[in-house]
Amino acid sequence: MRRFAAAFVDTLRAVLTVRDAFLVLLFAGVIYSFFYPESYRRNVVNDMRVAVVDQDHSSTSRALLRRIDALREVRISGQETTLENARKALEARQVEGVLLLPVNLERDILRGGAGRVVVLGDGAYLARASAVLEGASGALGDFGVDQAMHQAVFMGAPLAPPLTLVDRPLYNHVEGFGSAYVPGVAMLIIHQTLLVGIGILLGKRRRELGRRLHFDGASLLGTAAAFMLIGLLGVMYYSGFVFWFQDYPRGGNLPGLLVAAVLFVGATVSLGLLIGSFFDTGQRSLQYIIGTSIVFFFLANLSWPAVMSPPALMTLAKLLPFKPGMNALVGLNQMGVSLNEVSAHLWNLVLLIVGYGTLAAYRLGAIPGFRIPREMRESPST
Repeated sequence: MRRFAAAFVDTLRAVLTVRDAFLVLLFAGVIYSFFYPESYRRNVVNDMRVAVVDQDHSSTSRALLRRIDALREVRISGQETTLENARKALEARQVEGVLLLPVNLERDILRGGAGRVVVLGDGAYLARASAVLEGASGALGDFGVDQAMHQAVFMGAPLAPPLTLVDRPLYNHVEGFGSAYVPGVAMLIIHQTLLVGIGILLGKRRRELGRRLHFDGASLLGTAAAFMLIGLLGVMYYSGFVFWFQDYPRGGNLPGLLVAAVLFVGATVSLGLLIGSFFDTGQRSLQYIIGTSIVFFFLANLSWPAVMSPPALMTLAKLLPFKPGMNALVGLNQMGVSLNEVSAHLWNLVLLIVGYGTLAAYRLGAIPGFRIPREMRESPST
């Protein structure tokens, strides 16, 4: 227990005193928690400016414009006299869309015909154009149903109310980009910062000793426990404060979140100790992350569904703790699933802890009966 406690305290002291380790393990996580979500600050596309060309100037066209201006997605920024002026404003990026209400719109509706409205968006900015087109189309559809009902009542043949579609997102309640991506990326950030921090400290220690690292069992467990504490604090910081501060979905299954967090951080620390045992200097961990960070992001399937990825890559991703860890943590925290529903991911993490932990213990000489050859013990780092 004394060796365990000493290794635990020494590791935490090294994290606080070694500048590179402090910046990566503690400072970087806090900076990323504000820096990365900033790109998704608005979370959803809203208040897209729309220019209106009202050629009808009727009570019906004004009612339709009030309905559209009340949408979350769009905001009427002004009216143009001609479609050509509106097109120029769209090309100059002064507006995101154009709404044309042609002449005789009200007359065609009152006669029982189909009123025609033109909605234009800039295809160079797909997300914005989609928000304008979908928002305006939804308002136009609702407005058309209302007009049909009023006309039927006026003609003396009232119709039964049509079916109403009500969208109720189950988990991402605001249907925002940040709510969809940031919770998963946060777990990837914790995974990568832990790997880099562990590599920095192990590489620094090996360089100071001038030989291959060697831990006894208690010391290795104490070192791993210190890194796990830092990783768990990171998970709790993101899952608690950051997601609350950014107003992302959270708090679905807190007891299950704690279980998954321990397994996720444990698997990450085991992998970090294994990889770090090969580094002769702390800078090697930065080279490792630079070469793998983009690959890890794509394997996380945050950009496209896993069903669209090659099965071989998805099998390979199961060897990396962030993949099952991210799926389990996001499911438990954001979606409120039960532990049984993510049991496959949890068992995946358990196997990674056992596998990587055993290999790391062999590499670091902590398994009883394992002896490092003399030439490896005494060879200086390169």
